[in-house]
Amino acid sequence: MNGSLDMIRGPEQHPSRFADYFVICGLDQDSGLEPDRFFGDSLQSTPLDRAYKGTVLGHYPDSVPWNHFDKHAVCMLCLPSGLRFRTQKHSIEPSFHSFVLTKEDGHRTYGFSLLFYEECRNKKICHAMQTLQSMHITELSSGQNGTPPIPRRGQDGHNTRSLPRHFKLSAHSPGAALGYYDYTKDKLLVTKSISLLCQQPYLHAARTFLTNLYKCVPRHPGPGLSLESYVYNLLYNVPIPLPGKSLKFFVPNDEPAKVPLELVIHQPTLPEELPMLDYPLKDVFSWLGVDCVIQLFTCLLLENQVLLRSADFQKLMVVSECITALLFPFSWQHVYVPILPASLHHFLDAPVPFVMGLHAQSEGGNLKIASEANLCYVDIDKQSIQLPEELPVFPHRLQFITEIRDLLNKFKVPHPDKTDNMAINYFNGDIMTSSLTLPGSGFHHPRRKHSLHDVLDWDRPDPEPHSETLQRIVDIVKRTGVNLGDIDSVDKTTKEKILTAQEEYHDTLIFNNALREIFLNRFVQIFSSYEHFVIQPSQDKEEWLCNRDSMHVFDKATFLSDQPAQHLPFLSRFLESQMFASLVDNKVLAAWSELDPNIRVFDQRISQLKQKVGEGIVRSPCYEACQAITATQKLLEQRLNNVELEAVPPTEILPHRAAYFRSFPLLDGVALNKEPTQSLLRSRRGQKQWKYKMKMIEASGKLQTPQESQSPRPQTKFSTDMSPALIAQANWTFVEKLLKDCKSKTKRMLVEKMGSEAVALGHGGEFLSDVEENTLVASLCDLLERVWSHGLQNKQGKSALWSHLTTYQELDECNDATKSIDPNFLTPDLSNLALETEVSPTRGRERHKSSGERKSVGPEHLRPLPDSLIFDIRNVQAMTDIKTHIGYARAWVRLALEKKLLSRHLKTLLSDTALVRSQYKRSAFLRCEEEKEQFLYHLLTLNAVDYFCFTNNYPTTKLPYRVVIFPSRKASAATTTANSWVAISGTLCETNPVSIPKGALEFVFHHRNLGVLSTLRIGHDNTGLSPKWMVEHIVVRNEVTGHTFKFPCGRWLGKGIDDGSTERLLVGALVPKSIDNEELVESCSTPPRCRSPSIPRRITLTHIELQHMLGEAVNAIVKFHYRREPQDGSLTALLCGESGLVPSLEQTFLFGFKSQRLFGKNLYVWDYFVRVKENFEISLLEEMDEYSQRLSRDRRALTENNQRFNILRSYCHLIDQINTCSQALGKDGKFQLFICLGAREHLLHRMLSPMSEARSTVDMYEEISFLRSPQLLTFLIQILEPLDEFHIVLEKSLTQGISSIC
Repeated sequence: MNGSLDMIRGPEQHPSRFADYFVICGLDQDSGLEPDRFFGDSLQSTPLDRAYKGTVLGHYPDSVPWNHFDKHAVCMLCLPSGLRFRTQKHSIEPSFHSFVLTKEDGHRTYGFSLLFYEECRNKKICHAMQTLQSMHITELSSGQNGTPPIPRRGQDGHNTRSLPRHFKLSAHSPGAALGYYDYTKDKLLVTKSISLLCQQPYLHAARTFLTNLYKCVPRHPGPGLSLESYVYNLLYNVPIPLPGKSLKFFVPNDEPAKVPLELVIHQPTLPEELPMLDYPLKDVFSWLGVDCVIQLFTCLLLENQVLLRSADFQKLMVVSECITALLFPFSWQHVYVPILPASLHHFLDAPVPFVMGLHAQSEGGNLKIASEANLCYVDIDKQSIQLPEELPVFPHRLQFITEIRDLLNKFKVPHPDKTDNMAINYFNGDIMTSSLTLPGSGFHHPRRKHSLHDVLDWDRPDPEPHSETLQRIVDIVKRTGVNLGDIDSVDKTTKEKILTAQEEYHDTLIFNNALREIFLNRFVQIFSSYEHFVIQPSQDKEEWLCNRDSMHVFDKATFLSDQPAQHLPFLSRFLESQMFASLVDNKVLAAWSELDPNIRVFDQRISQLKQKVGEGIVRSPCYEACQAITATQKLLEQRLNNVELEAVPPTEILPHRAAYFRSFPLLDGVALNKEPTQSLLRSRRGQKQWKYKMKMIEASGKLQTPQESQSPRPQTKFSTDMSPALIAQANWTFVEKLLKDCKSKTKRMLVEKMGSEAVALGHGGEFLSDVEENTLVASLCDLLERVWSHGLQNKQGKSALWSHLTTYQELDECNDATKSIDPNFLTPDLSNLALETEVSPTRGRERHKSSGERKSVGPEHLRPLPDSLIFDIRNVQAMTDIKTHIGYARAWVRLALEKKLLSRHLKTLLSDTALVRSQYKRSAFLRCEEEKEQFLYHLLTLNAVDYFCFTNNYPTTKLPYRVVIFPSRKASAATTTANSWVAISGTLCETNPVSIPKGALEFVFHHRNLGVLSTLRIGHDNTGLSPKWMVEHIVVRNEVTGHTFKFPCGRWLGKGIDDGSTERLLVGALVPKSIDNEELVESCSTPPRCRSPSIPRRITLTHIELQHMLGEAVNAIVKFHYRREPQDGSLTALLCGESGLVPSLEQTFLFGFKSQRLFGKNLYVWDYFVRVKENFEISLLEEMDEYSQRLSRDRRALTENNQRFNILRSYCHLIDQINTCSQALGKDGKFQLFICLGAREHLLHRMLSPMSEARSTVDMYEEISFLRSPQLLTFLIQILEPLDEFHIVLEKSLTQGISSIC
């Protein structure tokens, strides 16, 4: 049955031909030999090893309007190594490679090239090569050119009689003879290329066509079609199939006399299937291995520079095409040159992301990369990869690799395994990866061929080795004269089934589909809710495009706030990539035009996922394997096995063709430029349409139309006059499910937060799992959105919760329009939260002046923050880094949860029954009173634990911080004339020094979110008449979250008093919510629990109590480093806080101190440390001579002495660094800094033994002290030794800029 199928194309598009051009490249015998200077061949290379310029000998047709032919670019990529010469002594196997041409508009044209060698019969060329050869030999013989050339890799050791005897003796390798040509004895062979330029990368079909076309060159007179007939048929009669269809067409067979070979190509259906990929992903994983591919994949996603290297051009192209195809639905937006010609090596200097392929014979050692720190270098042949610095790990990397390995094993794809070292690194959860080198594999060396025309054995498989036992049986049988037919059949049963080329191609397509679905599933799982965070434009298309660079199109802050912390290093960088921005831009542009096909596929997969798991924004933190492989594989197999379309077979177009050819000829340009009149039809608009032969696919002889194949969708008709009771009954199941989900989520959040305490209370089991707090909070936000979306009358915006909150705010403002608002109850200048970064002095001074009833100096009370719903809504609205309603809603939920006001706020919101009734149906969850009360009760239970889900998830938000200073009650110590400042550090960042307004004890400043506050450094410049200042406490409050931190001081600031410090580091503690402001002010108005600096510091603790105290401090630090989430606590507090390591060691060193006062001055532990340093310096000088004398006597003593020498030197260096860099610190501050740095440098327990032997120890300590008692000294060394196991990272505020000495 014949029929026609029209393909409708727009005027700007081209007809969907399989191929646009057929090209022949090679040697222009008229122009002679011209060296190609870009390959850098020197005179040391033989003429056969040099590259020469090739040219396009012919291309058919001359031109097509939709694809301009670029002779220079095509020749450069068809002959990427230039024109090469060989002799019959070389291995001259034909080779195939593909390439891609990218136009300025980004459109790609795919090329497929078959390279082979032909005998050069032009006597001028042969004589020219002989002349160059003679000149080269003469120069080498006379020593003008140095050493003979090194033979090319893969050349075997055949000798020749054409070289002078003296040169043969001087050659380093017999293989060097291959590089020389003798006109009288050798055949000169030169490269030629036949190529196809296509719009679609049908790799298998193009390779089969070119390979068989080359084999079908008639070497002898005989039957068969002309070469022009096959080329003409492919150019004009073979179209690209329609989406969802497959097409059979005909190509030459491997012999001229055979009938044409049938091939099938197909086109996937979008959006049900992924776009076509004909390149074999199997090969990529076989060459590189799973780990290397995933690392390369991660580098591409983060838009690093990627440089591939191989000796095979086709490998470069396969890896490039496959790895970029795995990015789907994203696409590579930058420079893409899979095969980089020698003339374009300067492209590597470009400081932009790129994917480039470099041939192994190129001068790679001389290439300069703009930024090697951002370069991913992959050597395909060596199976190794060098990664850029600080490459984050792809989310769920280990499970992802396991799923891929399972698929590779299912399809029996060989792949190298990762090394044990890498497995250990992944198990330990390393965020940053390192270079990966995979074990090498054997290489296949092609067989040598001595004749150009011996092509019959080209693709004949090598004989497979027989087993030794079977071979013995065969030998015995042969000697007895028995028939071997049965033996051969037995031999065949031992072999695996050998697939045909077409079957192997189908298997490749099925594997490609399955693997790409696994990769796409990762993006679907990660970005399943991305639509909620896309910011839709409010202007027209032209205005949006003009202002695109200054507009935000994706709410990154809110999206990242929902992600697990271990995924943030990768996701935060990926959201800044050009490929992600391009996808979001295309999503936004869909408001004015058709949606991008890639995004249609992506959205369709997300829709399928939501049909299975629901419409939740937050996905499960667990790894979920791909489930779509079976469905798409079924569509693919059905299309490949049931070919619906068939192209016209080739027929002879030349009435008189040549009988045979010695080489591949130039084709008949007249015949190949003449478009067909029968297979192409012209429409009224001049469109070209294709005529197909339709195959019978049903026994009835009738094609099933889409209307016949689809059954009508049943529609359920609901009555519109149902009573409220019936509606409530119909929604009862859903309401119960929401309530059950709320109970389950709140319980799980409590159990996860309580941890081991929950197990002790009997709440372990299925609830206690390693799920991050951030994921659970995001899941709660998702649940609240579901609750507020249920039964909604008219949805406004993407967030029903935020719409309800803003409506409530508008009504409240209307009702209170005449009510004056006390500005003291609001966050200062909320509208400028994100703009203000400098200090904002507030009413502290005014309050001090107006408070005439004050009896003491300092703040009388700290005004509490409002806890109203409207106050928190306004605070969230002031966050400029949030762009969507979904983002505002989630920020509000996190803020309310952190402030323990979530249940209370929602109860206030729902108390406006008139608003609820106007927005929700009677059957809505929020109008079911009993369920609503239970829902609020479950949320109330979350107040039992502390969350920092707002503070930790918005690092770029600028927040106001109120600082209140509580000086001494004594009038002489309460004020200072110096210029004072504070610098505050938190878990997210730290401030620069913030000036304290003159005379103010309370002020507000704005800064980027500091996180949970840890330390505060206060100091002054010691200027003025009365700079000395006694500070008892400092209180810092986050004016949005209400978190208040108390920093006890109780020390003087000033020279000549206390320990002479003008700067102190204070460690903060979070004030519990149970302590009200009045109680806090009262506790801060009295000195903290610390020693007074004006009286001798007497130690009342016994050595047993000190041992216990020090053991607890060290044990706390050890536990901190073994926690799953170390960020929950502050290492600074464990080091410097109350009962921390520094106070414990200070008490330990004060135990047994002989005299704490000398000539009326207090002696500090730091004074002892400085004296020990002086002793060590003397010891170092004395031991230098002894050290050099023992150098030649005792190696063991040398090692021990060297260790002691390094300890003393490190101790002295650290003391000098502290004295030099910390001029403002007092003696106690310097001791604190020394202990922290000593713990970082692993010096604490090592320095104790030398200190105990110092002369100053005997002078300043009694025998009962820890440094003089052998038992106590041993305890001290042993208790501090475990700190060596950990990499202690100090806050910047602690180190005073002193770098590590290790």
